[in-house]
Amino acid sequence: MQKKKVVPFILLSLGLAIFFIVKIKSLKHNPGYPFTATESDTIPLPVPVLSYLKYIKAELDSTNTVGTALTIIHNNRIIVSETYGVKEVGTNDSIDEHTIFRLASVSKGFAGVLAGILEKDSVLILDEKVKEIILDFRLKDSINTYNLTIQHLLSHTTGLVPHAFDNLIEDGVSYPDVLQKLPEVDISAKPGELYSYQNVIFSLIDSIAHIKTGLPYDILVRKKIFRPLKMRDASANPYVFTRKKSNIAHPHAYRDSMTIALPVNTGYYNLKPAAGVNASISDMSKWLLALLGNNPEVMDSMVLQKITTPVVESPLKWRYIRYWDPIASKYYSLGWRIYDYKGRRIVYHGGYVRGYRAEIAFCQEEKVGIAFLQNSPNSLASKSIPEFFNLWFHSPDTMHADTLVPYQISMPFDFMDSFH
Repeated sequence: MQKKKVVPFILLSLGLAIFFIVKIKSLKHNPGYPFTATESDTIPLPVPVLSYLKYIKAELDSTNTVGTALTIIHNNRIIVSETYGVKEVGTNDSIDEHTIFRLASVSKGFAGVLAGILEKDSVLILDEKVKEIILDFRLKDSINTYNLTIQHLLSHTTGLVPHAFDNLIEDGVSYPDVLQKLPEVDISAKPGELYSYQNVIFSLIDSIAHIKTGLPYDILVRKKIFRPLKMRDASANPYVFTRKKSNIAHPHAYRDSMTIALPVNTGYYNLKPAAGVNASISDMSKWLLALLGNNPEVMDSMVLQKITTPVVESPLKWRYIRYWDPIASKYYSLGWRIYDYKGRRIVYHGGYVRGYRAEIAFCQEEKVGIAFLQNSPNSLASKSIPEFFNLWFHSPDTMHADTLVPYQISMPFDFMDSFH
């Protein structure tokens, strides 16, 4: 009797194993996304997204882009996750969804969210005075020294002249030595009055968070953001770029009308909150989903409201917004830019460090977001976000965002991720 029962059980187990092997192989050869795990090789996409992808593919050819990755989120789903090109010019080593890029100033958005999470957890208060936490903190003006708050750091309203001591960071001066020089920086306004973009003093959130939690910034952001969101490739230190056989996108530059690979640049990692985060496009998909409210256990509505509420008007030079149509108003919140654009509000940030460009934006009203990563020395990344929203906000029926058409998928997803 036992043998008769065991044989059907073994056959059933073998059958199930074969089914899942075939299923996984089928999904790998007919790639899809976690929300459409079917055998089909097409998914329905809004017409504006199709138009955008055609635009990007044409631009990739005309700009000789080395490598790019992009993701688009809509209605709580990853509707596009695409990679193009190679990690290093002259090779056949293709970019994939886990290839890691530097995010440069897009890192500031993580610092803003982390501060919001720590306030929610009663670890710190955004209105807390920096001087009360870092006792030896000092600026040139006593008013700014004693009235500067954490919120002022994260909103670029410290009153310091713009980009204070970025030149020293780029010259390799250590961060502690640069901080010692802060009392030399000229003051242009009282805290909270004017927008003035910073990297050095923005990164004091690193020291503050360390004092408050006992954890280094890279560990803290991993504990509070990367790990809970299953951003498995993300980090906030340079080590992934110094290890052999890492899945990284190499930086590139133009020289003598040619695109060349550069040595990995570890500059600005001593300013981790301002420019030290690394991530893959798989990570950025998960980050955008959370920013659009899909992970309230990590980022609740209070945190999201903090980062999407304007703190200060931020006039920007034409070169920073030259690819956008007229922007009704521009603000900065906590690590994020906020644009009132074509009747909607876009939360946005861009980043650049030599050889890499990163762009991210989302619109809560439309439940849509996009991230674009690039290891090429051209302007495609800068054009990518405004072009997307120009198409998305286009109003004729033929371009309506709810009009869905089939789309040929080009990139596989991580099968196991769909079961978490």
